[in-house]
Amino acid sequence: MAAGDGRPGAGTGFVASIEKRGRFAVAVPLFERTGQVAFDRKERVQEGEIVWAERRGGRARLLRRLGDVSVARDVSEALAMERLGGRGFPGRLEEEARASVSAGPDHSVPRTDLTRMPTFTVDPSTARDFDDAVSAERKGDSVRLLVHIADVASWVTPDSGLDREALRRGNSVYIPTSVEPMLPHELSSGECSLAPGEERLALTTEMLVSGSGEVEEVSFYRSRVRSDARLDYDQLDRIFAGSESPPGEVSEAIDLARGVAAVLADRRGRHRLEVGSAEPSFEFDGEGNVTRAFAYRETEAHRLIEHLMILVNEQVASLLERSSAPAIFRVHQQPDPDRIERLFGQLASLELPTPPMTEGAGPTEAGRLAVEASRTVAAEAARRGHGAVPWGSLVLRSLKPARYLEENLGHAGLGSEAYSHFTSPIRRYPDLFVHRSLLSITGGGESPPDRALAAEVALHCSETEREASLIERDADDICAAFLLERELFEGGWGREFEGEVSGLIGAGAFISFGGRLGDVYEGFVPVRRFGGERFALNEQETALVGSKTGRAVRFGDPVSVTVTRVQPTLGRVDLLFAGQ
Repeated sequence: MAAGDGRPGAGTGFVASIEKRGRFAVAVPLFERTGQVAFDRKERVQEGEIVWAERRGGRARLLRRLGDVSVARDVSEALAMERLGGRGFPGRLEEEARASVSAGPDHSVPRTDLTRMPTFTVDPSTARDFDDAVSAERKGDSVRLLVHIADVASWVTPDSGLDREALRRGNSVYIPTSVEPMLPHELSSGECSLAPGEERLALTTEMLVSGSGEVEEVSFYRSRVRSDARLDYDQLDRIFAGSESPPGEVSEAIDLARGVAAVLADRRGRHRLEVGSAEPSFEFDGEGNVTRAFAYRETEAHRLIEHLMILVNEQVASLLERSSAPAIFRVHQQPDPDRIERLFGQLASLELPTPPMTEGAGPTEAGRLAVEASRTVAAEAARRGHGAVPWGSLVLRSLKPARYLEENLGHAGLGSEAYSHFTSPIRRYPDLFVHRSLLSITGGGESPPDRALAAEVALHCSETEREASLIERDADDICAAFLLERELFEGGWGREFEGEVSGLIGAGAFISFGGRLGDVYEGFVPVRRFGGERFALNEQETALVGSKTGRAVRFGDPVSVTVTRVQPTLGRVDLLFAGQ
């Protein structure tokens, strides 16, 4: 399969590493649990290669060379290749994207020229596609806040080849070494991306926000914008800390947006979950070897963009609900009371404080208690200096998962009565669907989407989102394991690492830990290696407890571990508790 030929053959293709068996080369599936397949001797393959192959007549046939099994980038890319059934877009869709750009947008659609308004974007330093940009100016005692979102609907028409492929994918998939975009690069990192200095088409939400965070006025319209400054999160945090000066043309806009975000954060604080999280970020050398990693934790720069985007998503969802237009909502239903009662039992077993459980609580009260528990747990983790992510995960597990739905059921985790995904149409299909629906009721020149299609899109995109999350998580594990192997090679295998218990099952404990090169490692200590006695999960499933001594390994506990084995291509790390 040549690069750019899309994903045909997903049913027969597989990723394998090449191993030698005497005079023969065999393809050993790298990620599947299936048997090896011998290559025809005419195939020119080398031991240690990663290949994309197919089974044919009891033999393996080479389709594409993917790299070296000892290189983190190559293994990560190969994982995405197998899980997605291929990479890239068919040539006809690449050509359709180029033709769409060449033809240009529909000039009969009215558009507001905002290209002279100071505008900035904030994204990760590695981002290539910029969905959103922000403008702000003072208007009396309020702030005129404008959030501009890439107008993907101007370039991707309903039921076109590009549209059908975007729906099939559902979303972009991000792995540490690359992105498999929902749209071809001609659009995703080209004409749709709000790149600095380039005039771009946008869908603008204009809001007049009071000093108390109330939206006094709101309007939606198609626009032309030009970003004056492309900031990354680290840079914006340096600006907030006073160690770097903001770009002059957007200095006031940044200050005003910062003030609005702070007020919104304070208003929402009592109603939204507070759960610790840490997204891994990896660095690679020119040969594709991972050299460093760190866990991205939320900073003020992240919170600024997050709160502004939440505000826009709420405004869009509220209008769509009031208008009864065909729409897709991002819903997070209130939890079942019995799940919250179990959560409180789990937290109590870990000696963590909980609010009093209300007798006969319904789902709404259960949701309020979950939010209060999340804040209590976060405060206790900060006081003890450990446990924020593991304990926060207990709260998340007690809740129903967020999903897409064609009807509004609210978003309990954010404390929103109505919520949509609207701000990332380059990388999420539900956002594009919502754009079309919004434009159909605001005079934006789009026809209303089919109401029956909304249910299909919501279900399908909930599934593709879950699949993408699994690919991204497994790719992160692979890159972290390669980095750990490098750290052990450079510093010695006998060293101890400090970490905390991040998960428990009957077979053992998962441990998150950090080292010199990264703080994103995770491994597993099998229960048979705990030593001296049998261990079993307690009733709350928050501790593995020894049958003789009562010694417990508890969720969130700080621990010291040593590494016994690393299998980088599987993202697997075996551990022992230090001193064993």
